[in-house]
Amino acid sequence: MQTSEEIITALKQASIPANLAGMQRFGIDTRYALGVPIPVLRGMAKKIKKNHALASQLWKTNIHEARILASMIDDPALVTPGQMDKWVKDFYSWDLCDQVCGNLFDRAAFAINKAKEYSENKHEYIKRAGFVLMAEYAVQNKTADNSVFLQFFPIIEREAWDERNFVKKAVNWALRQIGKRNASLRIEAIKVAKRILKQDTKVAKWIAKNALAELQPPSPKGATKK
Repeated sequence: MQTSEEIITALKQASIPANLAGMQRFGIDTRYALGVPIPVLRGMAKKIKKNHALASQLWKTNIHEARILASMIDDPALVTPGQMDKWVKDFYSWDLCDQVCGNLFDRAAFAINKAKEYSENKHEYIKRAGFVLMAEYAVQNKTADNSVFLQFFPIIEREAWDERNFVKKAVNWALRQIGKRNASLRIEAIKVAKRILKQDTKVAKWIAKNALAELQPPSPKGATKK
């Protein structure tokens, strides 16, 4: 199973059409989907191993699961800024965005710069990609210095106005994941959340309150909140 044709055949054989309804309930766009479960894709990726050229071929098929599989087998060391720009323009569903960013793009050499760049994009899924990259980088890169994440806080604060569902959730996700890295970043994330709360919009309040609920320690019983 080392050609794109063989892989597409295998994907179609592994498809479960009944899964499509469940995917739709989670807000996943299934126009190009087969209904192949993610664990099956991960199993296929493990057998195929890293293959940059094959990943490119799979992406061009336009099949939902083939593109997710492409993100699993591509080599992040070979990913270029041009490839990232091209692929994000093809995002049409939040799960495709998240899989590609979490499986591949967050490990690319350009992840930090692209996160900042995409966070300013007007397209909902490209903008989401910027904040998903921030969140995934916070989770995956265990050795990154705090300074990497401190530069994301002003961006998160700046974009907390965007009420589009898949953007606001990604902004919130980035804030929470960065805050959970260590005690120092948690303190800063809480400060950012409190400033976002003062923006006094419905979406900003949601982002801030949701983050604070996870980042702040619960008040002792009987304690009065200030």
